[in-house]
Amino acid sequence: MNQNLATQLREGTTKSHSMAENVMFVKSFLSGVIDPLSYRKLVANLYFIYSAIEEEMDLNRKHPCISPIHFVELNRKKSLEKDLDFFYGSKWEQEIVPSTVTKVYIDRIHNIGKNNPILLVAHAYTRYLGDLSGGQILKKIAKNAMNLSDSKGTQFYEFDQIEDEKAFKFTYRNALDSLPIDNILITDIIAEANIAFSLNMKIFQELDSNLIKIMTGLLSNAISNLKKKNKLIR
Repeated sequence: MNQNLATQLREGTTKSHSMAENVMFVKSFLSGVIDPLSYRKLVANLYFIYSAIEEEMDLNRKHPCISPIHFVELNRKKSLEKDLDFFYGSKWEQEIVPSTVTKVYIDRIHNIGKNNPILLVAHAYTRYLGDLSGGQILKKIAKNAMNLSDSKGTQFYEFDQIEDEKAFKFTYRNALDSLPIDNILITDIIAEANIAFSLNMKIFQELDSNLIKIMTGLLSNAISNLKKKNKLIR
């Protein structure tokens, strides 16, 4: 039977978690440097990811390993829709597309939901516990970095249906530990959680690439303007 799945998941993904935090986009975010265009692309990618997770969790809600952790109060899709409306406008659905890595991510989630739903546990754990653990800190950073007022653009970090996030995390971990799984399945879930971390890291790396392109473009324009200015002076 299950032997402290929550603890084993935390310990088994420590290295992957650290690697994800050291991607340039994440390090810049945590230091308060956020490019709004890259951030809104992140919000769009998250929308596709959570739509996939929540669709498959709902379809498999009666599965004995999904039912105990199927907390609808954790769902992020509706919150992300509000953020997309803020960043892209009312026609946001026509504006957004999943990135290359995001497509791989959501295809994997749907495939797991159809063929091996137990592994959805790994994806739910990776996303939702992370959101609960650092959400308020990330919200504050995002608001300050992009001069956002109230909760506009940061609804993703708001868990309106959860009164005590710390207590809820305790409940969630207990639910993980209650799942009817053996050590072999625990190993599979931990392996899938590491894949989830890797996919998230690759999404951040895509955003790094976008940020570099933006900075290169700005630098190129600055150099071009400087050359034009020098010609005028001569």
